[in-house]
Amino acid sequence: MTSVDGSTARPGQQGADGEAAPVGPAGAAPVAPSPGSATAHVVPTADPAHPAPGGWPAGAAMAYQPVEPDRLTRFVLRVHERSPRWAVPLAALGCVGLGMAYALVNDPTTSAPDAAPSCLLKLTTGLDCPGCGGTRALWYVLHADLPAAARHHFLFVFALPFLAYLFVAWAGKQAFGWRLPELRISSPMIIGFLGAWLAFSVVRNLPWAPFTALYV
Repeated sequence: MTSVDGSTARPGQQGADGEAAPVGPAGAAPVAPSPGSATAHVVPTADPAHPAPGGWPAGAAMAYQPVEPDRLTRFVLRVHERSPRWAVPLAALGCVGLGMAYALVNDPTTSAPDAAPSCLLKLTTGLDCPGCGGTRALWYVLHADLPAAARHHFLFVFALPFLAYLFVAWAGKQAFGWRLPELRISSPMIIGFLGAWLAFSVVRNLPWAPFTALYV
């Protein structure tokens, strides 16, 4: 193998600059070092019996340059590095607060009986979608009326304590380093919850009593 000044160096020997000559597997050739690296990267050469794709000559070394991040990605990374650790939980809490404020200000429970539904699926098919009634359920939860909230979306009310705990545990760890007991949710539990949600979405649209009580 040839060192930087053209002399031949065996594996384990040092080149002219005092550094160990890069050693690669059989049939490999050194390429130019990447920025910030003192040693050359070794990439396998093409097999002479199988020409490289794209018109590369047989035996030529192919080097892949790392993709440089675009300006937006660099900006986001800089903001993330310079932001305090409580910034992300605070932003998430702000989004949750905006959702609650929207439910309180609009009061979805006072819409006219003949008003067009805001759900696209219900507007076009007349069927309740898996999320129909969630905003009204949130409004009733904020007013401490849990029976009415469960009447509009039972699964939302059931999942709300778990979602709240997961958020508090995550935000506390990110912002203050809290070590709250971890809530372990396994894959079978997630699959079971999604299956129950699917069954609930079907049952609430059945046109027979007592399922008609679930209409929202």
